[in-house]
Amino acid sequence: MTYATHVLRHSNKIRNSSNLIRHDSAILVRWFSNGTRPSMEKGDDILRCQSGLISGERHNIPKSFNRCNSASALSNNSCRAASPTMSFGNALRTAIAPCASTGSMSFMRGSSGSQVPSRRGFSTASDLPPHQEIGMPSLSPTMTEGNIARWLKKEGDKVSPGEVLCEVETDKATVEMECMEEGYLAKILREDGASNIKVGEVIAITVEEEGDIAKFKDYQPSTSDATPSPKEPASPPPPKEEVAEKPVTPSEPKVSKPSAPPADRIFASPLARKIAEDHNISLSNIKGTGPEGRIVKADIEDYLASRGKEAPAAAPKADTSLDYTDIPVSQIRKVTASRLLLSKQTIPHYYLSVDTCVDKLMELRSQLNSLQEASGGKKLSVNDLVIKATALALRKVPQANSSWTNEYIRQYHNINIGVAVQTDNGLYVPVVKDADKKGLSTISEEVKNLAEKAKGNSLKPQDYEGGTFTVTNLGGPFGIKQFCAIINPPQSAILAVGSAERRVVPGSGQDQYQFSSMMSVTLSCDHRVIDGAIGAEWLKAFKGYIESPESMLL
Repeated sequence: MTYATHVLRHSNKIRNSSNLIRHDSAILVRWFSNGTRPSMEKGDDILRCQSGLISGERHNIPKSFNRCNSASALSNNSCRAASPTMSFGNALRTAIAPCASTGSMSFMRGSSGSQVPSRRGFSTASDLPPHQEIGMPSLSPTMTEGNIARWLKKEGDKVSPGEVLCEVETDKATVEMECMEEGYLAKILREDGASNIKVGEVIAITVEEEGDIAKFKDYQPSTSDATPSPKEPASPPPPKEEVAEKPVTPSEPKVSKPSAPPADRIFASPLARKIAEDHNISLSNIKGTGPEGRIVKADIEDYLASRGKEAPAAAPKADTSLDYTDIPVSQIRKVTASRLLLSKQTIPHYYLSVDTCVDKLMELRSQLNSLQEASGGKKLSVNDLVIKATALALRKVPQANSSWTNEYIRQYHNINIGVAVQTDNGLYVPVVKDADKKGLSTISEEVKNLAEKAKGNSLKPQDYEGGTFTVTNLGGPFGIKQFCAIINPPQSAILAVGSAERRVVPGSGQDQYQFSSMMSVTLSCDHRVIDGAIGAEWLKAFKGYIESPESMLL
């Protein structure tokens, strides 16, 4: 009798096949868990059982199971004919697929138990309940490590989504770290003030049940979660890179493994080789810890760290009579140092200076401040007017509002002015977005708010990201007459503003002189992006707005 006849005869039973999943899921669980017999025998048994079911033999199996398997015999037999070595699991999944749609949710509820999402961590210790490991997050695009400023929650506290767990000091500012899921804070692994925590390193443990908190009282992270944990993730990628290198000749790896490599050949991942080249390190001096002695990124970092520790150790021996204090370096100072060093070493700086008369600017500022006081607003500063003039000059000369890449010059359509703010923790550069489209009072209010945030170490990433041009002013607060600033990459220019001073300048007539307030400014330019003529054109536009400030109001 053909398979089609079997299907038609039992079509009424197929309609009720969902009862198999709803009522007899335990049978399927036993069948799935039977993994001790060879796959060929399992396939034969299930097919034999199905044949018996079709011919009326029940084998003490519930009716609901008969209804489903009678319909699936065709599917199993056809699969077996096509692939005799098909495993039992695949055959059974193929068999129950047509009848599992209505009962699949019931089956999952009955067999899944108390599993938690895959991103939750499970300890290898049997006495620990399911828990979630909270790692150091990446809170800014350039962040590689961070510090714990302080915890706002303590062990045992209940946490909900959106609540702030702790404050993290990043390479830009101190940012609040929010909880993503509901639960209880069972263990804090890195206390207040912990520093140099790599991104991804575990800093706390949360659990779902309050009764599980006590089980983590003496919890210590495993070897992979402890101090070396930041380097652990760096080790797995090299094997992937190795696989990526050798698919060109897939047969070579199998042949070359038994044979010993040449004595003079050094195996290293491409990333490790690049880091070694950047730091002028000979790979022969480094012992690899990767697969088969391969040198990986972690080995290079260990070598650099050990070499860095040895150099400072020799410094105090030079003169022990000196009295000194070692001041810890904050994250913002580390990043400022690395970025400015990169800028000075890789960007071809050149400088253009000009003196601008600010008599009319000061007069306009006095008039506007009178209006601000009458309306209850805050006074405008000279720097607010400089920011506005800078933005309008960039609109007039957009070539200066650009950045360099190796393939092209990117010219920005948004004019976002970064304002350098000095704090006790270091130098911050919050950004006034679309400064060319904002009024003077709006710019003044934003600059004051951003400066307060910077001094309070509470800037958010959106407060300091996206700058296209920077203004730094040492004239007003410090009386510096003139200075040259270092470009803030990836920007291509920065304007250094000096103080305004009274000078004797030529008057309108012959042999006539007068006193005027003159302010010196210096434009630092990236010569790859801004040619000298373009820089001079921008300074001319800037000077025009400063000396005729009423044009900024048009």
